[in-house]
Amino acid sequence: MRNIDACLYVGPSDRATLERLLADGKTPQKIVARARIVLLSGRGFGTNTILHEARVSKPTVWRWQQAYMNGGVERLLKDRGKGARAGKNPISAEVRLAIVTRTAKEKPKHATHWSARMLAAEIGVGHTTVQRVWKEHGLKPHLSRPFKLSNDPKFAEKVVDIVGLYLNPPDRAVVLCVDEKSQIQALDRTQPGLPMKKGRAQTMTHDYKRNGTTTLFAALDVKTGKVIGECLPRHRAKEFIRFLKTIDRAVAKHLDVHAICDNYKTHKTKEVQAWLAKHPRFKLHFTPTSSSWINLVERLFAEITRQQIRRGVFKSVAELEAAIETWLIERNTNPKPFKWTAKANTILEKNARSRRAVEEHVAAGTK
Repeated sequence: MRNIDACLYVGPSDRATLERLLADGKTPQKIVARARIVLLSGRGFGTNTILHEARVSKPTVWRWQQAYMNGGVERLLKDRGKGARAGKNPISAEVRLAIVTRTAKEKPKHATHWSARMLAAEIGVGHTTVQRVWKEHGLKPHLSRPFKLSNDPKFAEKVVDIVGLYLNPPDRAVVLCVDEKSQIQALDRTQPGLPMKKGRAQTMTHDYKRNGTTTLFAALDVKTGKVIGECLPRHRAKEFIRFLKTIDRAVAKHLDVHAICDNYKTHKTKEVQAWLAKHPRFKLHFTPTSSSWINLVERLFAEITRQQIRRGVFKSVAELEAAIETWLIERNTNPKPFKWTAKANTILEKNARSRRAVEEHVAAGTK
């Protein structure tokens, strides 16, 4: 066992290089640890102090002290240290290129995407090599992200309108994000689950008994975060008008009401238009098609689903509606608004880039 602390001389040039590595936030943590070991050693600190400062083991301190003495700073930047990969030949540039290219531009014959073992068998390398290259290049073929580009001819106009309401709301008015969360099921589990305890998550049966559905109508006040909400059995134009009346009673009469809604047909019926004509302080702003993400009330629906509905057990619709009402009351006692930060021009630029990328991909596929 080694008992004598190493005495290293670290010259000014090496010291400056190592200090730059420490200051660079992009330096890998393993290189940061090695640089810290050598710098502390050069300042005369003992092994116990170094291992605490660098958060490594004693053998690691000794190994990289020896590595610096044998090969200088360049040796610290190489990965030929202790471990299973020491002595293995690095993969060639051709193999690396093949892994990246086939992952990004090809699909296996019998699957929708590559697994590490599938691609490794095709190329003739170990699956850990494939995983390492994927990690280095930020490739994650096992993941996919849903998207939908709006084809609304008034997309830009509507985005500018709605984002303007979020970032610069009009005076003497309230801005509400309005929508319905329909078909909320009152689900009862077929067997009682077990509560959470140390080492075990709460359990719930995968099957359930349906006890009916309800629809939550909600209007989120963009400025205060408060919610006007009520549960109704269906979501027809008749129910929408009823909810507009609820909003009319709840909002002070001297304020205009700007309501952001989606393009659901019940929001545009003749009955709704007739009601709006009699209540001129109401103005509906419709989101672009396929763009529900721009309506902040969707964030509220995600929150109530996660906190109250998804893991709830309800033996009746009345029980479900009571739970929703309780959640809304509790939220309104300490409301927190969702802050919108994206500017309209940023959204439009991103949408244009996405559209160009899709069109180029389609064009390349037809050649």
